[in-house]
Formats: sequence, C-alpha cells, structure tokens
Amino acid sequence: ERGPGAAYHMFVLMEDLLDKLKLLSYEEEALRRHNMRPLSRCPWPAGGWRRRKASVHYFALPTNPGEQFFMFCTLAAWLITKAGHPFEQPQEYDDPNAIISNVLSELRSFGRPVDFPPSKLKAGYGEQACYVLDCLAEEALKHTGFSWKRPAYPTEELEEEEITEDDAELMLNELEEDVVEEESDNEDHFIDLNVLKAQTYGSDMNDSAKQEEILQSTTDAAEWNLEVERVLPQLKVTVRTDNKDWRIHVDQMHQHKDGIESSLKETRGYLDKLHNEISRTLEKINSREKYINSQLEHLVQEYRSAQALLSEAKEKYQEGSGGVTERIRLLSEITELLERVKQETEEKGSSMTDGAPLVKIKQALTKLKQETIQMDIQIGVMEHTLLQSKLKEKSNMTRDMHATMIPEATVGAY
Repeated sequence: ERGPGAAYHMFVLMEDLLDKLKLLSYEEEALRRHNMRPLSRCPWPAGGWRRRKASVHYFALPTNPGEQFFMFCTLAAWLITKAGHPFEQPQEYDDPNAIISNVLSELRSFGRPVDFPPSKLKAGYGEQACYVLDCLAEEALKHTGFSWKRPAYPTEELEEEEITEDDAELMLNELEEDVVEEESDNEDHFIDLNVLKAQTYGSDMNDSAKQEEILQSTTDAAEWNLEVERVLPQLKVTVRTDNKDWRIHVDQMHQHKDGIESSLKETRGYLDKLHNEISRTLEKINSREKYINSQLEHLVQEYRSAQALLSEAKEKYQEGSGGVTERIRLLSEITELLERVKQETEEKGSSMTDGAPLVKIKQALTKLKQETIQMDIQIGVMEHTLLQSKLKEKSNMTRDMHATMIPEATVGAY
C-alpha cells in the first residue's frame, strides 16, 4: 500500500526532472527550436518564488492540458532522440494515441517498466507523465556520458574541545592554547611576569641613577587602600607553563600506573574466584561424561550393530528397488503397446461394421441419377432448339429461292 506521502511524489519527480533537463540544455536544443516557453516561466505576474513553484508544478498539476500534452510529446521525442533512438517530432494534428503508444514502446525498449494504462498520459500531466519524462532524461544522460559525482565538501577546521580529567588534568596542547587565548584576551588587563620583571629592572636602574629625593610618602593611607582595591583585579599575574615538559608526562604515567594497580587489586580476587568456579565445573562435567559413557557402553554397541543391519537392509532395498523399477518400465511399455493394438482393432472393427460408406455411395448414386436426368433434359432442349433453328433456316432459304425465280419468269413472259 502507498503511504500518505505518495500524493506528493510527483512533485519530487518533477523537481529532479527539471534539474536533469537543465543538464541536457533543453532550453537551447528543444524549446527554442520550436518557439516554446521554458518551464521556469510562470503564467502569473509574480516574483521568483512563484516562478519556482510553476516550474516544479508544470507536469504535476493541471494548468492547460492541451499545451501540457504538446510540451510532453515534444520533450519526450527530444529525449528519445537524445538517448540514441531516432524519433520523429510529433505535430499538433497527429493522433495522440499513436504518439503515446510510440513513446511507451521506446520506453519499454530502454528496459523501463510501464505498469499504467496509456490513457493516463493524454492529459499531459500527473505522476505518470513525470515518470516517463524522468526515465527518458536518465537514459539521455547515460547516452551522453554524464555521471553524477560525489559532492566535494569544504574542509573545516574544527576547534578542539577541552577534555578535563578529575577537574584537574588538561591535555597539553589544549592547555597551551587556552593559556595563549587567555593572554591574548586579557592582554590589556593583565601584566605578564616577564614584562613586569623588565619594567622593575628598568625602574631600578633609573632609580639608582637618580638621587633619592623622596624620603617619605605624602599620600593618604585611605586613598591608597581604595586605589589598591580598585586595581586589584587587574594585577593578575599569569605564569606560562611548559606543557611539553617530560615531568608532566612522568607524573601522568605514575598516576595511570597507580590507578591500574588499584583496579587490578580489586578485580584479581573476582577473576581468581571465577577461575576456580570454572575449573570445578569442568571437573564435574568430565566426571559426569565418564560415568555416562561407562553406563551406556552396551547401548552404544547395540546401536552400532543396529546401524550396520540398517545399512545392509538399505543396500538390499536399493537392489530390489532397481529390479522393480526395471520391471515397471517394461510393464509400462507392454501396456502402451497393448493399448495401441486395441485402438487399431477397434478402428478396424468400427470401419467393417459401419454402414456410413454404403450410405454415402447410395447418396452419390442418387445424385448422379438426378444429374443424368437433368443432363438428358438439357440435351433434349438443345436438340429441339437446334432442330427449330435448322427448320427456320431451311424455310428462309426456300422463300429466298422462290422470291428470285418468280420475277425472272414474269419478265420472260412479257
């Protein structure tokens, strides 16, 4: 059964089809040649989102069935030709049924299944139309040698996360990066120890060069304390530690070794106990197996002897079954021969006792007699007709002779 999202499958097919048509340059090769509008143009005077919607929904939703069917036939013919099969470009006055049957036959020649009636394509839109065009576009891409490649994703440098162990241990590289970042962030607010030493050394040199002019302070103690409290957060001194020092690695190794030894002390007792239990269980299994073998030895011997007798009986059965099979084959041949002889005997007996040939002969004789009578009648009619014609011809000749002789006699008399 189709799921609830099957109704929207045609939109997915149409979107894939549009991308494949753009890869095949359908606008330059197919549409401009026939002065047709590209699929991305929208019938509404609206913005880009409606153009995208119209391009995706062109063969999915009905807008103008006649235009959609002609567009479907044009693109199908172009894609079939693009796939290497010559196909005549359909015209507007051609029979739609003939065009659809030709397109579907070409689609089947590509090895694509067609499990829907051809009438589904007459409207020029729908899931079947999108399916046909999508399959033809794939075949055209295969014929042109196009192949989809894996996307090349840009490499991104991932920031290393801080990994803390017991809220005290840090990875050496991450600790160094954190210290550098902290120094760069608080560069304006904190004082580096080396810089402080350099400044102190420089100030000492300057003070030694000058005379000691100020011997006592004139600053108020309360104001001094307030100033100290104000600048105290900014007097943080950062100490840069060398995280690549071998001593840190040695300390970590000692810590891991102590952890392993403490864990081993706890688990060794459990492992020894498990080993002892498994050993005792294996000993019990071996003893039980020996006892069962000793108790069932005579049954095993009986079973072996019965197995030998069974094998001998099977051999005898195979020999006997071979003879039976041969005899059954001979019996079937004899039975077939007997049936054939019976059939021939029945046919000869039925032909000897059957009066059908005699009846046919009588019918033929009766028919011949009737035909003979008809022929005699026709002969008599023909003879009578011939006699009448001869008599008529004789009378005509006699009349002609008398007509020629009488005028001569009259002329001689005068």
